[in-house]
Amino acid sequence: MLSTRRLLDQGGLALTDVKCRLPTGRGHTDEAEGHAIVFVRRGCFVRRADGASNLLDPTQAYCINPGQEQRYDHPQVHGDDCTSVRLDPGLLASLWGGDPTLPSDTVSSSPRIDLEHRLLLAAAHRGETADALHERTLSLVAAMLEQVDPARVASGRPSTIRARRALVDSAREALAADDNRSLADLAATLNVSAYHLSRIFHAATGAWPEATSSWPSWPPTSALSTRATSAA
Repeated sequence: MLSTRRLLDQGGLALTDVKCRLPTGRGHTDEAEGHAIVFVRRGCFVRRADGASNLLDPTQAYCINPGQEQRYDHPQVHGDDCTSVRLDPGLLASLWGGDPTLPSDTVSSSPRIDLEHRLLLAAAHRGETADALHERTLSLVAAMLEQVDPARVASGRPSTIRARRALVDSAREALAADDNRSLADLAATLNVSAYHLSRIFHAATGAWPEATSSWPSWPPTSALSTRATSAA
């Protein structure tokens, strides 16, 4: 039996808790339909894709690209638990240097990544807000991709304080014109990584870019108060 529980579906990504209790043996071949990164929490299984076989356990994460033919084989009777992060192509491209194709090799789940993964899952189960979960998930994905190519992940980050301030101002202007824009769309317009945009915007305003549609006015009162205090 395969059971899934959707924990988040917002801003170009979907976070899902996956529990597999299928019988041991060879699985069925299917074709992947989207981009995803999967973090293993418990157990082990073999994934066969693109002519390669990989034994996966909590020390490894793996990536899925659309159109891949894949098969999952289960050597043990106790099943496995995973966390899946599905990414829209636009959001993925903004995180990965403009390329929406995920790495084909497995990626080591370092102690830092494993901790972030488990903290994210715990936050989701205790009911943390969707905006905070979105930021946690972006951070986890970026940390995993940084292990493969740090320069590509860093390519979308403004390098100076002045550039970061200009980015926040440009984002505020864009949101004033249309506060329903997605994070991926906003990042693409501003030619910046969605991950870095989210973090820089939150550091400057105390809010997440995608939460602005729920505010009674823009900019938020907290941001105005902070600016007034700073000016004084």
